[in-house]
Amino acid sequence: MSDERQSAVTDTIAAIATAPGAGGVGVIRISGDRAHDILLSLFRPSSPAFQDFTPRMLHHGRILDAADREADDALVVFFKGPHSFTGEDCAEIQGHGGPAVMAALLESVLSRGARMAERGEFTRRAFLNGRMELSQAEAVAELIAAPSREGVYLASAKLDGLLGRRVEELRGRLEYLRQRVCLAIDFPDEEGECLPPQEFSAITQEVAAGIRALLAGYERARCWREGALVVLAGQVNAGKSSLMNAFLGRPRAIVTEKPGTTRDYLEEQTTLAGLPVRLVDTAGLREYSEDSIELEGMRRGRELMESARCILLVLDGSRASSGSLEAFEAEKRLLQELGPERCLVLWNKADLMPLPEGVTQFHGAPLLPVSARGGTGIDELCAAVRALCLQDDTPEEGDIAPNIRQAEQLRKALEALEALEKAIALLVPPDLCSIHLETACAHLADITGLNSTEETLNAIFASFCIGK
Repeated sequence: MSDERQSAVTDTIAAIATAPGAGGVGVIRISGDRAHDILLSLFRPSSPAFQDFTPRMLHHGRILDAADREADDALVVFFKGPHSFTGEDCAEIQGHGGPAVMAALLESVLSRGARMAERGEFTRRAFLNGRMELSQAEAVAELIAAPSREGVYLASAKLDGLLGRRVEELRGRLEYLRQRVCLAIDFPDEEGECLPPQEFSAITQEVAAGIRALLAGYERARCWREGALVVLAGQVNAGKSSLMNAFLGRPRAIVTEKPGTTRDYLEEQTTLAGLPVRLVDTAGLREYSEDSIELEGMRRGRELMESARCILLVLDGSRASSGSLEAFEAEKRLLQELGPERCLVLWNKADLMPLPEGVTQFHGAPLLPVSARGGTGIDELCAAVRALCLQDDTPEEGDIAPNIRQAEQLRKALEALEALEKAIALLVPPDLCSIHLETACAHLADITGLNSTEETLNAIFASFCIGK
């Protein structure tokens, strides 16, 4: 271990561990060799019987600021390493959650020999000290940022080590093959040292199937991790902006009677029926416009529609004569271009012109009556959006969902195994086959952090919040 890395994991760090802003309780976290002494130096116990901290037990008292004045009434707890989150001696001060109070307590800790923690440094120390493998460390940030209850389940399963254990099982099968290949290379005259090609291939295919199953979990969970892209599309003044405001419950998009008010797209993060979505209101479509900004807005809108998980094609019901669908020829052409399987067609302004009884489809896509202004049909629409985006891909507790970095390593490992399969079929010598095996093992090991570079670790932990 380099001197720089050694220094990074032996000095004492501190940070505010609770979210910015005022709150009932705020937490200062300390980790390192001096955590006990620092906590003892600034703590004035309320109990006259206090002599020292009992690990994992809350103690009540007053906290001194950097000038040794009593600054807060708080609870403190000490964790003796290695039985702590980071594996080092740790301490927490649980004081009142005002920003000024937290700043005074943190300043007091820093004045007594700690330094300010960097982003994710507490979790990084937990990883470096063997308290968790890398996929578990990443799950800490994913759990904090989870946009939905389902996202919490997915991150919690990874934090429990489910992904890491599965990856290590697969890597173990490949390491067994590597050992047999090494024996065959070192003892070429010994029969049975290398597995028969059929058995060798069977193991690689089993591992490849396991990797594909993990990648399928990544795809299933994409909506819950990134939010499904849901795009509002339709002619000018169809009511798209009013619908976006109805979804958000606030006036985000400007709504006027003048056509073409929305000339660029507006994007907001929200949840519809519990599903996190990226909701986009696009510029209204029309046959002709001389406005270059509006034309560019329509072009961008079409690009978003191409990549959307769900397209909400809005029809202005007030344009129809006696509820007839013949007035929507342009929308029919757009639906045919986009494909009805990704679309929900909305009969907006249903309070002004009700949808004809018994009409439930528009050229192959479901047709739903809504009223953006009155709120009619919005709950049913949210449920329909969820069903279309998920298509039975709702994750359950215990599902494994790799993140983007982990999925990339899995793909690279799978590519190496596919190359190995071709080499086996071509009767390539064992020493050359071992190159593909080593590559696959290395990519799997990178998921759990067995051979991750400093650059990789820096990139991962830079995305964490300070204090975690």
